[in-house]
Amino acid sequence: MYKTLFLKYIFIPLWFGFLVFPFTGIKNAVLLSLAVFASELLFLNLIRFGVLIRIKETLTSISQPLAKNAALLKNRTAVFAHIVLLAFLALLPLFLNNYYIDVLTLAGLYAVLALGLNISVGLAGLLDLGYIAFYAIGAYTYALLSTKLGVSFWLALPVGGIFASAVGFILGIITLRLRGDYLAIVTLGFIQIVHLVLNNWNSLTGGPNGILGIARPSIASFEFTQPIHFYYLILGIAVLAAIVITRLNNSRVGRAWIAMREDEIAAEAVGIDTTRMKCLAFSLGAFWAGIAGVFFAGKFAFVSPESFTFFESVFVLAMVVLGGMGSIPGAIIGAIILIILPEILRGFASYRMIIFGAALVAMMAFRPQGIIGSPRRKVELHPEDEKIYLQEMESLYEVEKR
Repeated sequence: MYKTLFLKYIFIPLWFGFLVFPFTGIKNAVLLSLAVFASELLFLNLIRFGVLIRIKETLTSISQPLAKNAALLKNRTAVFAHIVLLAFLALLPLFLNNYYIDVLTLAGLYAVLALGLNISVGLAGLLDLGYIAFYAIGAYTYALLSTKLGVSFWLALPVGGIFASAVGFILGIITLRLRGDYLAIVTLGFIQIVHLVLNNWNSLTGGPNGILGIARPSIASFEFTQPIHFYYLILGIAVLAAIVITRLNNSRVGRAWIAMREDEIAAEAVGIDTTRMKCLAFSLGAFWAGIAGVFFAGKFAFVSPESFTFFESVFVLAMVVLGGMGSIPGAIIGAIILIILPEILRGFASYRMIIFGAALVAMMAFRPQGIIGSPRRKVELHPEDEKIYLQEMESLYEVEKR
C-alpha cells in the first residue's frame, strides 16, 4: 500500500523536479515539485469529498433540458459555426505581420497534407509511412513543367495532383496483399526510392542542388509575391480539401473504408471490393499531397530532395494521430498545433522541447484516440449492398441444406 502511495503521489513530483533541475536550478525545481504535489492533493480531496461528482450532476441537470432541442439546432448551428470560422480566418491576416502569416500559411499547407494522409491512415486503416513521396512528386512535377515547358501554376495544380494520384494507384496495386507492419515497411521503402531518385538524377531533378527559378502563381498581370497572397490560396485549397473529404467520408465510399478499417475480412464477406477501395484510398490521399506539393513549389520557387525526407512523413502522421485518426477536424487541429505550438514556445527556448515532449506523452497516455477521436460507429449498409448481402446469405443457406 505504501509503495503504491509513494509511486503515485510522491515519485511523480520528484520526477518533474529532476527533469527541470538542469535548466532551472535546485530552488525552482523544488518549487515545481511542491506545486505538482499540491495539485495532486487538491485533486484527491475533490474526489474524496465528492465535489467532482456534484459538479458533474449539476452540469448534467442543466444540460438535459437543452439536449431535447439540440437535434433541431445541430445542423443550423454547424453551418453558422463554419461561416463564422471562415470569416475569422479570412480577416485574421489583416491584423498580423508577415511572420505570423507565413506560420499560418505553413499550418494550412500541413493541414492539407494531414487531410490527405487521413484518408489512407484514418479512414481506410492503411499505414502509409511514405506519404511525403507524393508531396515530392507534386512539387517536382510543377518545378519541371514550369522551368522546362513554361506551364502556369493553375494548369500544373491539377496535373501535379493527378500525377501523384496515378503513382499512388500503382503503389496501391503493389501493396494489395500487405497489411499492418508489412505495408508500412513497403511504403517506407517507397519514400527512400523516391528520395534517392530525386537526389541522383542530376539531369532531370538537379540532384542535391534542386531546381531554381520556379514561376510563382499569377492571375493576368497580378503575381503572388506577398505572404498574404499565399495565405488565402492555401486557405482555399484547405477548405476545398475538407469539403471533398467530408463528403467522401459520409458517402458509400467512406462507409466502405471504415468497414475495411474495422475488419477487412468482414468487409469482403459483405461484398465490399477491398482491392478497389485500397487503390482509391491511396490515390485520393496522394492527390491532395500532390496539390500541396505544387503549392509548395509555387510559394518557395525552389525544390530540393532535403524538403521531402522520411521525417516529414512521420511529422504529418503525428498530426493525424494527435488530432484523431479518422477525424477530419482532428487532422486540421493536429496540423495547426504541431506547427504553431513550437512558435509559441520559442520564447521558452530552454524548456520548449520538454514542454512539447511532455504534452505528447500526456496526450498518448490520457487520450490515445486523439484530440477529436473518431468514434467507432456502426457501419450501416447501403440498401443495395444489404440486398446483395441477404441474397448471398440465402444462397449459402441453400447450399448447406443440400
